[in-house]
Parts: sequence; structure tokens; C-alpha cells
Amino acid sequence: MEVMLAYDHSRNSRIALDAVKRLFAHEAPTVTLISVIEEPGSNTSAGDEMFEAQYQEQKKGAETAAAELVAAGFKAKVLFAEGDARKMILRATQERNPDVLVLARHSYKSDGNFLARRLDALVEEFDHMTFGNVSAFLARRVQCPLLIIPTHAE
Repeated sequence: MEVMLAYDHSRNSRIALDAVKRLFAHEAPTVTLISVIEEPGSNTSAGDEMFEAQYQEQKKGAETAAAELVAAGFKAKVLFAEGDARKMILRATQERNPDVLVLARHSYKSDGNFLARRLDALVEEFDHMTFGNVSAFLARRVQCPLLIIPTHAE
């Protein structure tokens, strides 16, 4: 079994990683972590530095996650891509043809102050009814089964 996991080392992708370990432990699949680094919107050297810092952080996080999967008995590999996350993940599924694509549903985590908690509660009501930008795009286009992991729970 081949599982592809969209992974950017964020809180949400860590939740999806934990779900993959829990849900697929009995299958012992090969898990490919697809980590997409989006290009900064600047052509300056500061943009290059931001891109390199993001790339190094995501690379380290994805490799750590792959090692975590291996320690849990999975086969794991990491695939890096640059560009629009939606398009790069779609392309990876087309080229690799996984049995399932797993990703986390987008959510916002409030910073904890009073106003943010109130706004977060309102946003969560609307967000609960929808997917995020990447998951909505992939739900309409991906040709393999798609598992979207909810991220609202702590």
C-alpha cells in the first residue's frame, strides 16, 4: 500500500502524521511525505533568504517525520517540490499514483487573547463547513482516494 502525506511540518500536518500512524499501522504502508516549498513573492535577495530558510526548516521537519514513521515500522520517503502547493501535490499524485492521499484540513489556531478567541469561534463555525484552499482544490481534481484529517481538536 502506498500512502502520500502532504507535509509541511506545521501543527496541522503533525496532526495528519499522527493520524497516518494510527490509521494505517496495521497495513505497514510505504508513506511518501510530499513537502512543497512555496516561492516567496519577492525577487530580492531577502526573498531568496526567506525561501532558503523555509526550505531548510521544512526539509529538516519532513526528514524528522520520515524518521518517526520508520521508527514506528513504516517505510518512508520524502519528496520535495517548489511552487504552488495545490498544483505540486496534484502533480505528485498523478506521477506516483498513491493508494490514498492524506492531508490536514486547514484551520486557524488563535493566539489566545479574548478578541482572538471570540473571532476564532466565529471563523471556526464557517471553517467547519468548508475545506481549506488546498484540500478543496485537491478534492475536486485528485484521481486517488483523499483522506482529509480534521484539525480543530487539540
